Amino acid sequence: MTMTENICVYCGSSSGENPSYMSAGTQLGEAIVEAGMGLVYGGATIGVMGAVARAVTSGKGPVIGVIPEFLFTAEIPYTDASELIVTKDMHERKQIMYDRSCAFVALPGGIGTLEELMEMMTWAQLGRHRHPIIIANIDGFWDSLLALFDHMLENGFVRPSLHQLFHVVNDAQEIVPLVRRLSSTSID
Repeated sequence: MTMTENICVYCGSSSGENPSYMSAGTQLGEAIVEAGMGLVYGGATIGVMGAVARAVTSGKGPVIGVIPEFLFTAEIPYTDASELIVTKDMHERKQIMYDRSCAFVALPGGIGTLEELMEMMTWAQLGRHRHPIIIANIDGFWDSLLALFDHMLENGFVRPSLHQLFHVVNDAQEIVPLVRRLSSTSID
């Protein structure tokens, strides 16, 4: 397994109110293993993060958790990860996650998930990478964000090419096949 065969998953360290979020995390983890790929993620045991990691581990797939030291008590590191990387801060964490991944997926999550997704979209917009970015709009979770993007476009703050930076799926089962298809055409 090479670093380029890892999918970076951004998602909540909470479970959320809708059980479909945890279910999507498990489904994505299982699909990653079935595709012979690995997981790079925020390193937590809890929430949607934990669901993805446990599913990959259960299928005997590689899990790379990347967690800043200051989050050890809040997010409980996933000690069953194949590799648990402890960073000094969030900047180092995000750089390592980027460096070890060939695609980026945003499952439901909070402000941290949104911030990580926006950073990868910004880097793509600035030409820093061409890796696939997938927004998993499970049960319409990201509808408001997608509407905000349209609002920004209508008001002249983003170019129409914004929509070329990411792809939206509504089902976790669609993610890995889309990553596979898009990764074969992406260039870093």
